[in-house]
Amino acid sequence: MLNRRHLRLKVLQTIYAMLQSDSDDLVKYEKTLLHSMQVMEDIYLLMMSAFVEIRQKEEEYIEVAKKKHLATPEERNPNLKFVQNQVLLHLASLQDLKDRMEQRKLFYWKNNDDAILWLIQAIKESDLYQDYLQDKKQSWENDLAFVRKMFEEIIAPNNKLYELMEDNYMQWADDFPLVNSFILKQLKTWEKGRNAFQLSPLFKDLEDKDFALELFRKVMLNYKTLQKEYENKTPNWDMERIALMDIILLNMAIAEFLYFSSIPIKVTINEYLEIAKEYSTPNSAIFINGVLDQLVKTEENKTRYRKVGRGLM
Repeated sequence: MLNRRHLRLKVLQTIYAMLQSDSDDLVKYEKTLLHSMQVMEDIYLLMMSAFVEIRQKEEEYIEVAKKKHLATPEERNPNLKFVQNQVLLHLASLQDLKDRMEQRKLFYWKNNDDAILWLIQAIKESDLYQDYLQDKKQSWENDLAFVRKMFEEIIAPNNKLYELMEDNYMQWADDFPLVNSFILKQLKTWEKGRNAFQLSPLFKDLEDKDFALELFRKVMLNYKTLQKEYENKTPNWDMERIALMDIILLNMAIAEFLYFSSIPIKVTINEYLEIAKEYSTPNSAIFINGVLDQLVKTEENKTRYRKVGRGLM
């Protein structure tokens, strides 16, 4: 689930927090970094389990309504298309989801079932829901299309849900869009087959976790040394006026040049330019690109930043 850009962003945020706190407790902030990555998995599992909870709550409501003494004709003979949605039923059957929720002790919806009720209300008030119930076509493809639109148009942008989760997860504002985009992508690729869906692991490869931790350590243990790589080579910029975020991004990029020989220089530069565009000042990407480009072109650094592997520079 977490790609290298996500990991670089997590490292950036952790370094920034450590510097702002004026702490030298590397072990403490390594734990902070690991926790921030784990939070993304928790949010992912919670959002996936929301589908299950929504379907289950609606099914319970239907059963209670049937037994009412003065039940309406619609309550006695309800439209069951939503609770019989094949995609929602498949998600409810995923043992991996149940196991990982249990392992992480994620009982959030049990303690905040009002959030599920908000979502159900928003879903049932939508034209999307009404059109789906009235559509006589029943197929896996139609069920999947509905679930995808329900998530994209109703669940993910729900303001009440956002505010509730923000109170419980400090990184929610940054992580929520990333997780939702990932889930939407999963739902779109699920069209390849009803049995193609599997929950994503937190790391695509265990090497990714090691990469994040090693990058964090290399930057913090060599912070002043990394800064010296460019502080005398930026005559047009006063070091004291360079934004802290830009200094961290430069140090991270140079750490990759020096200590991660398998990562191509172009990949490193492009990654940090994209992060700068989104998380730093408007001109940061131009500044960072100028500094890094100048560094990699010097004869001395062409040797020092040498990469190993076919086609790496």
